[in-house]
Amino acid sequence: MNLKELAELLGLSQTTVSRALNGFPEVSEKTRERVQRAAKKNNYAPNTAARGLATGRAFMIGHVISTSNQNETVNPVFGDFVAGVGEIYSANGYKMMLSVVPPHEDEYQVYRDLNAQSIVDAVVVHSPCIDEGRIPFLSELGLPFIVHGRASECEIPYAWLDVNNRSAFLRATDFLHDLGHRRIALLNGLEHMDFAHRRREGYESSLVSHGLKVDNELISSHEMTESYGFERTSELLRSESPPTAILAASIVVAFGARRAVQAAGKVVGKDVSIVTHDDCLSYLRNNDPVPIFTATKSSVREAGRRLAAMLLQVIENPDMEPPQELLEVELTIGQSTGPAPVG
Repeated sequence: MNLKELAELLGLSQTTVSRALNGFPEVSEKTRERVQRAAKKNNYAPNTAARGLATGRAFMIGHVISTSNQNETVNPVFGDFVAGVGEIYSANGYKMMLSVVPPHEDEYQVYRDLNAQSIVDAVVVHSPCIDEGRIPFLSELGLPFIVHGRASECEIPYAWLDVNNRSAFLRATDFLHDLGHRRIALLNGLEHMDFAHRRREGYESSLVSHGLKVDNELISSHEMTESYGFERTSELLRSESPPTAILAASIVVAFGARRAVQAAGKVVGKDVSIVTHDDCLSYLRNNDPVPIFTATKSSVREAGRRLAAMLLQVIENPDMEPPQELLEVELTIGQSTGPAPVG
């Protein structure tokens, strides 16, 4: 079945069907799902071999992951992101190549090899640092790319999609302040990573705006694991002046923090409030049936869809201005927050 036949079957224009398969935002979610179901049911797929001969493309997107960040590939956030980009790749006849680079190997050489051998048409840059060297390197190499995130200290133009991390953590801290909390701890990710840097900026900006001192004893930075959430929260609760609220950088960390609060004989939402950044994960849900945590919600799967659609535009239009998109979050109230305890 070709695109024209699929469009006739659905009673839609070929443009609408193409846009739905490419993840364009102007197509409604209902239409997009209907088109994708019909494409799958009728075994529709672009003829990759013919397209490759006609265009000289590989119809392959590269994802290079360094295992120096031990939790990257096992993090449920990464799994949902891959599922999101995979939907758009598949609908457009592209495949994904995952290259895992051990810490002792040169990640930059992997990019050189991918480009020299024309194995991929473009790459996705994951987990950018504040001063991200891969961005100028890939720009000079001439290999099309898009960044999942941003790099604060990079001034050259590049394609990116990011969540407004600063705004999310400012809003979450404001919310806790409005509940009467004055000692608010931040369990952040690794702060050489750009997302964590921006989250701390938002947290600190909120404190300063309310006339509160930034207390470094309440701020920590680590890989976002459940054990980190448990151990750091346990330590904070044993301190002479423990926090009444905790802002966690991920729902994985938040589960550890909740375990620590309960182990200390306290009640989450009464004695200690917890707000988390929640990526609406498929296999670690926060909303069934009532949200466990108050959270700044964002869908990493939808972010993957949008990023993939943007990258395919870059491949199709190499002379276009690098597309950039900033996604806002939604603050949802769950069972983990309440007024600051008195006394």
